Amino acid sequence: MSNQPVIKLYNSLNRQKEEFVPLDPSNVRMYACGPTVYNYAHIGNARMAVVFDLWSRVLRHAYPKVTYVSNITDVEDKIMIAAKEQGVPISEITEKYTKIYNDDMATLGVNLPDIQPKATEHIGEMIDQIAALIERGHAYEAEGHVLFHVPSDPSYGALSGRSRDEQVAGARVEVAPYKRDPADFVLWKPSTEDQPGWDSPFGPNNGWGRPGWHIECSAMAEKHLGLPFDIHGGGADLKFPHHENEIAQSCCANDHADKPDSFAKYWLHNGFLTVEGEKMSKSLGNFLLAHDLVKEHPGEVLRLAFLSAHYRQPLDWSEQVLHQSQKLLDKLYGKLEELEGVEATAGDVPSSILNALYDDLNTPQVLAELNKLIKEKEGTELKSALLAIGNIMGILQESPSDWFASNEDGLTDEEVSKVEQLIAERMAAKENKNFARADEIRDELLAMNVEIKDTREGTSWEQV
Repeated sequence: MSNQPVIKLYNSLNRQKEEFVPLDPSNVRMYACGPTVYNYAHIGNARMAVVFDLWSRVLRHAYPKVTYVSNITDVEDKIMIAAKEQGVPISEITEKYTKIYNDDMATLGVNLPDIQPKATEHIGEMIDQIAALIERGHAYEAEGHVLFHVPSDPSYGALSGRSRDEQVAGARVEVAPYKRDPADFVLWKPSTEDQPGWDSPFGPNNGWGRPGWHIECSAMAEKHLGLPFDIHGGGADLKFPHHENEIAQSCCANDHADKPDSFAKYWLHNGFLTVEGEKMSKSLGNFLLAHDLVKEHPGEVLRLAFLSAHYRQPLDWSEQVLHQSQKLLDKLYGKLEELEGVEATAGDVPSSILNALYDDLNTPQVLAELNKLIKEKEGTELKSALLAIGNIMGILQESPSDWFASNEDGLTDEEVSKVEQLIAERMAAKENKNFARADEIRDELLAMNVEIKDTREGTSWEQV
């Protein structure tokens, strides 16, 4: 393809940055692991969705067609537990949370993938793949289960780089007595009569059972993208065992046990997410849900916050990150407001922005270039550039008047009372030389778009 831009990405499979060369330049194919829909998505799920939405936008800018698949896991033990606790069929749980997930991600500017397959609609493909693995000697039946035999795959560990001992320790499940090897993992498990299940050729009672988690993505990816396909992505937490197991299943089922790239050529993983410097956990009370955040902050502010760090690096979620994102968007919308009467052309995305995106999705560089752009450009050139950048980045999708109307409304009486209470608490903290708490309160106020100024006369504040 002539004048084809060079995109570089970090391939987790080879542990290096590589030039992206699609298997078929007329149709780039990408798969990213979607949510297990038994509850609200947390912000780690949301970061993955935003990152791979941006990857799909960048690839669509460079290639004539992109097929992006991201699945819904709608059969899994956590879903079954939630359904039993609520006394409803699993479909009622999964349909509810699939809709909530898609609505919340839409608020973050995440487009629906081209295909969003559900695991329950691909049981036949999973059964066929499991049967192929048994036939080729890579899987075996034991006590109603079917397990993948890890030692049968000479390439196992290629993605994670884990040693044999690390594989066993990291398998995340206790060693069942019927396993031939401690690292073996479940492809199919039996269901009781009152549990969701499907007939299969495996085990008693017409093989009544359900798939293991890992086989689901292998079957859905092959069904909708064919093998091999270009890019497989997901969070860093999925690298082992989920993605490692996907490679093993798919390659061995298709008789390519010694070729780990015969499933997907490139593997992309976004980094972990912490909250105010700590690991996110329910016990720490910092387990943040996307569903809550979209009620508290504009979707574009959240999206930009997710993109503020390089996607492969850890992201520390904080009020300061949100404040900086709000501030930048206010500045950009302010420029568009100033240029309201200026005609925009269907301009190209500036090369400085594209170069950053094509360099392994370097979004921190994009934000630096954006700040330079609004200082150096003006008029039609600036407005056209901002709109083109907004379209590829998934921001600046509102009119300036709508943006400021929804984001600069005056504080309610209750909010004013809270501001004044926080300022009084901050003054007391400073008097007690508790400067760490004083700084925390300043950040809390900034998150409310309230800026404080300390003067000899006292502390004043204003909404920014």
